Amino acid sequence: MDDGQQGTFASAVARLLPRADTLNREGAPAYAYGPEAKLAQLAATGTLADTFYGAAETQLADVLEAAKAVDPYFVAQAAIYARRSGAMKDMPALLAAYLTVADPDLAIPVFNRVIDNGRMLRNFVQIMRSGQVGRTSLGSRPKRLVQLWLEQAGMPQLMAAATGKDPSLADIVRVVHPKPADAARKAFYGWLIGRPYDVAALPAEIAAFEAWKADNGLPLPPVPFEWLTAFP
Repeated sequence: MDDGQQGTFASAVARLLPRADTLNREGAPAYAYGPEAKLAQLAATGTLADTFYGAAETQLADVLEAAKAVDPYFVAQAAIYARRSGAMKDMPALLAAYLTVADPDLAIPVFNRVIDNGRMLRNFVQIMRSGQVGRTSLGSRPKRLVQLWLEQAGMPQLMAAATGKDPSLADIVRVVHPKPADAARKAFYGWLIGRPYDVAALPAEIAAFEAWKADNGLPLPPVPFEWLTAFP
């Protein structure tokens, strides 16, 4: 096919296409997403961070606007897909938090599938307390979800969750007051938040860490490396 034929063919195809109905961020003709497509795109690609194409605040406003325009069940699907298939962090936590207001019953299974590690738990609590989804506190049902996560988590999960801040795991424990299942968990919570605790009941990992802090010549304890690098 010569250049003339290619041009004719391209023109014919262009006439069959719908006209562009918006402009993209570069000012070029584009097609506007419907709310479901927009939410799906943001959930799978958005990071709630400043990028070349826009500010974090713009992304946040866009995703909440799209979420409000669709059925909560679709929001739930987007949150789970973004976390399970897209390995996203901020967006699934944001959508899970949004559902605690938009559909509290649906928020429960979404939380259980999306908030799958300590980092996600901290993200969820931070978003809930920020006021961005319409509330500035956890509320009774989200608080219970966080309590259950802490009560069911193993010590490796809790240690990983304790690595980070804004909020820290200690902040979260102070807010939700999880019920310790045994003396070891009670001692861990006391150690974590700076309250009196039974030294003899400390979990083995924490006891080894405290011993190593007193004597760096001991074998390295099985704790997150960030804990070790915080000490000279």
